This record gives sequence, structure tokens and C-alpha cells, in this order.
Amino acid sequence: MPPSMISTGLNGSPNDMDMPPEMDGLATRVSSSLGTSASPIGTLSSFSHSQSKAGTSLARRGTSSFAKQLKPFATEDIKILLLENVNKTGQDILGAQGYQVEALKSSLSEDELINKIRDIHVIGIRSKTKLTARVLREAKTLIVIGCFCIGTNQVDTQYAAKNGIAVFNSPFSNSRSVAELVIAEVIALARQLGDRSNEMHNGTWNKVSNGCWEIRGKSLGIIGYGHIGSQLSVLAEAMGMTVNFYDTVNLMAMGTAKQLPTLEALLRCSDFVTCHVPELPETQKMIGTEQFSQMKDGSYLINASRGSVIDIPALIDAMRAGKVAGAALDVYPAEPSGNGDYFVNDLNPWADDLRSLKNIILTPHIGGSTEEAQRAIGTEVGDALVRYVNEGATLGAVNMPEVNLRSLTMDEPNHVRVIYIHHNVPGVLRKGKSVDNPRP
Repeated sequence: MPPSMISTGLNGSPNDMDMPPEMDGLATRVSSSLGTSASPIGTLSSFSHSQSKAGTSLARRGTSSFAKQLKPFATEDIKILLLENVNKTGQDILGAQGYQVEALKSSLSEDELINKIRDIHVIGIRSKTKLTARVLREAKTLIVIGCFCIGTNQVDTQYAAKNGIAVFNSPFSNSRSVAELVIAEVIALARQLGDRSNEMHNGTWNKVSNGCWEIRGKSLGIIGYGHIGSQLSVLAEAMGMTVNFYDTVNLMAMGTAKQLPTLEALLRCSDFVTCHVPELPETQKMIGTEQFSQMKDGSYLINASRGSVIDIPALIDAMRAGKVAGAALDVYPAEPSGNGDYFVNDLNPWADDLRSLKNIILTPHIGGSTEEAQRAIGTEVGDALVRYVNEGATLGAVNMPEVNLRSLTMDEPNHVRVIYIHHNVPGVLRKGKSVDNPRP
């Protein structure tokens, strides 16, 4: 059965990565588009004996009636573990393929993960589960990781790539939810709604206007003008705000927003500053004592990006000094692994001081926690995992070159497509050509 062969690697060229010894063998990386595909546990010898309902339904969804619908593996052999209460939309997409899907509502500790992951082929997580090198080293059958969230910093993506494990995420699906939360926080801070609400809950009537403002005519400074920052820009401008942004690359502004050349320039002219940057070495504590001194007196700070971006003790000092009039934080350097009374000094040594401040909004990483966003994330990541398992398509993977070829058709009955992940070393392609004579 003559195959068509695609090899893929880390440096973006078509010929570059090596499977670890424990995953060596043709069957570990055979995958075809929509019709003829193979799992890491299947073999080519079973090709004529297994017709997958999943292949049929997938073909109906995305291809013409001439797409091949056979897979040389039984979909029920694919074991999937979903953690942290992944949205039911994602669970249903994976379950409809016939995979074995186990869904848990919480995250697992590193030791629990190691015991659980050893015979898993696909794992889906959100932001709290940590897939470290130690965990992935024990994942002998794992082929793909789905992060049902924006970030992938909770996964050792470099180790995963070196061991032929693709990683997918959902970089766009919750952008609107985060942007709307920030707009709500801008208004709440400007009107001191958090303090007034707490006072009323305690039985205190305190009707004041001092230090309360309309947001119309105020300036919003956005740090990081990506999917969230640009959507926020449109919403803020529609409410009458002047929008400036700072980014490390030149970007097209939405509406009348203006890009400023330096972070300092943005801080000095903004009434409200909001952070929307990834977690990188360059963004660690990018807002600290020096940056607070550059902000306007009585300005406000919002962070719904990553907890490491803000120097929290410096923020506490700036608010106590009156330099910053209010702040809203949705993310923190250390976050609990589950719900409960855990946001205390044992977790972060400044937690009590932070909670004692006036006009500060503290939320438990809920920027993307809306029904709409979670459904969209479940669909986006669920579909990506199905495409990778069934077709070998790496479109959207954060640690692999993109491979997304057309479907094989019924006019190609003697073809199978192979995705072979390898290092760029002499002889590796010759090794892959053994597909013509697969080992028993």
C-alpha cells in the first residue's frame, strides 16, 4: 500500500524531529486525513477490518461525500482524560468520535497526574493543571494535549515537542468575555462600586460623590494590543474614552486609538491602565515601583492577563500612598488549585494586605468564565484534538509546524498519509520509509 509521507519538525521545516524510543514504530505516528487515519496504538494490518463511525460523521461535517471514511484503528481504543470541568461541548465532541472519555471536575496534583496519565492518549486541561516534564516523562502513550484556555504556560511545551506531543489551545474564544469584564471594572472603579456594595452589605448607608467619576472623556491605556486589547479598545471608545495602547510591535489601531512608542509614555497619559500581555521573562513584574511612579496621580490599574505581570507589594504601597486610586485584579502569582478558603497569606504573603485596601476589586481568574466563552473554547479545542487524532492535522498547535493537507478521497484507495515527527539527523527519513514494509 504506497503511502504519501509528511515529516514535520520543530524548526518549521518539513524534516525535523525524532520520536522517543518508547514511542518508536510506525504505528505511533500514522495519521491520515478524514478517511484513512491511524492511532498511536493501531496497526496498518487492521486497516481492512475497522470502519469508524467517527470517521463517517467527521466526513459528513467537513468534506464531500467522496472523502474516505475508513480508519485503521478502533476509535474506542483512544483514551482521553479531561480535567478541571472542561465544558460539556468539548466533552460531547470527543465522545461523539467513540473515544473513551473520562472527565473530572478538579485538577490533579503532580503525583496524581503521574499515576493517571500513564495509559492516556489525549489529555485536556485548563489553567490550574501543571503538565511538567516530570509528569510528561511518565506519559508513555500521550500524543496530544488540549489546553481549554488561552495560555499554555502550565505545560512544558518544549519537552512536549521534543517528545512528539502536540499542544493546542484556544487563543481567541474568550477574548470578548475578558474585554467586557475589564469595561465593567473600569466603571466599577471609577464609581467605587465595590466599596459602596460592601458597606451596604454591612448595613452602612454612605452616599458620596467625592472621588467618583464618569468614564466618558477619560483616557484608557492598553498594554498589549492583541485579540483582547483590540476588542477592549472598540468597547472603550464606544463609551467615550480616549484609547492609547503600547505594544512591542507596530499594529493597526482600531477606530481612533493611538499607539504610543513607550510604556512610560502610555503610563503618564492614562487615567486607566489595563494589562493584556502573555507570561514571558520580559513581562515579569513589568509594572513595579518605577512604573507606578510614572502613572498619573489618582489613576487606576487593571490586570486580567497573568499574575506575574504586576509587582503586588509595589501596588499595595502605591495605593496606600494615594498614587493609585483603585485596582482590579483577576490573576495572581500563585492561585489555588480549587475553590475554597485558600486566598490567604499561606498562598501569597501579601494577601491580607491586599484585601485590606479600599476600592480594589479581586476576582478569582474569571475573565474567560462565561457560558459563551467556555462553549466556544470547548468547540475550538475539541475539534482541534479530533483533527489531530483522526487526521494528523497540526493546524493551531503551539509547539509544532503546521500541517493541514486536503482529505484523501475514494479515488485514492491505496494511499495512507503518515505524519512522522523526528529530529533533523542523518538517516531519519530512511527510517521513516519503512512504511512500505511495516514491522509485524
